[in-house]
Amino acid sequence: QVQLVESGGGLVQAGDSLRLSCAASVRTLSTYIMGWFRQAPGKEREFVAAISRSGTTTQYQDSVKGRFTISRDNAKNMLYLQMNSLKPEDTAVYYCAASTRAVVLNTAPAYVYWGQGTQTTVSS
Repeated sequence: QVQLVESGGGLVQAGDSLRLSCAASVRTLSTYIMGWFRQAPGKEREFVAAISRSGTTTQYQDSVKGRFTISRDNAKNMLYLQMNSLKPEDTAVYYCAASTRAVVLNTAPAYVYWGQGTQTTVSS
């Protein structure tokens, strides 16, 4: 069983930055491909970013490319999402997730473990 706990969300203004963290209670985080998803009120959960087990491969949703950076520290069992130039449309609950698939995927069903989420609100 993998437990994931997100932190770092908050209320910020457009243009600000936030760094989300996800602490994983696992023996070896490098066993899992990791991802970030988000869900805005009234909308479906959507893919934000994902990172391979070693951290050498990343994938992003088009709307966050160049603004968000996903990273991981396997020695600390931590996943991060650096979010810069935040926009009101980035407002959502952000979830970290772990996948046992062979390759990095951007679909929610590919991820078997999920955190409880952290709220990020960007005001205009």
